[in-house]
Amino acid sequence: MGLSESDQVVRWTHAPTIYIYKENQTQNALERMRDSLSRILVHYYPLAGRLTWIEGGRVALNCNTKGVTLIEAESPKTMDDYGDITTNEKLMSELIPMVDYSQPIEELPLLLVQLTRLKGSSNQGLAIGVAISHVLCDGVAAITFINAWAKLTRGEALDSIEMFPFLDRTIINSTYPPRTPRFDHPALKPLPLKLGSTDTKKEQEKEKTSVMLRLTSQQVEKLKKKANDERPKKDGITSKHTEIDYF
Repeated sequence: MGLSESDQVVRWTHAPTIYIYKENQTQNALERMRDSLSRILVHYYPLAGRLTWIEGGRVALNCNTKGVTLIEAESPKTMDDYGDITTNEKLMSELIPMVDYSQPIEELPLLLVQLTRLKGSSNQGLAIGVAISHVLCDGVAAITFINAWAKLTRGEALDSIEMFPFLDRTIINSTYPPRTPRFDHPALKPLPLKLGSTDTKKEQEKEKTSVMLRLTSQQVEKLKKKANDERPKKDGITSKHTEIDYF
């Protein structure tokens, strides 16, 4: 399956998210989530595939059904022990599945899920840690997958077209013969190669470092207001629904 030009330049990182719920019957919840995960992957089958190298140092998606990684764990901590985990990377790492980037990309799972039962005292809960490939999913696609999985877990039907992925790649596939570009897209042009290199494979395989930027709800609202205030009006009408709304 082809990947877009933008997907060729994004780093092979996994976007982590954590969901924590109060749950008195965690074992039953784990069983339901295992079952619903296998069923939702029927529709989101690319997540069970692997990235692969193709000609020209490009990356493509191989829908080979190698599967996703599902980890079940237990923690003696309570929900209160974790508190605001966004300020404690060590606590966050306990609930998010670890991704081994030393593996070849052909072996690297695109979706990893860790279900952690919080068993401390009577304040039991369930933490769901998800790591999903940023090459394959942006924020909207990732949350759509999570919402669809949640519906199946609750025993509901996927009755909305928005719950299903759109997998037709025709619009982003290269044409043959290639068409002359209508616009200049400098951001998508290949970076210069190092002397003696024939592609960017070695550069992409180098160790990467991730940095987390934490924003409070007040800071997010301030950014939204600033972006919308500076947004130019069109025909005297300003749209309140802008890209900045997706923060």
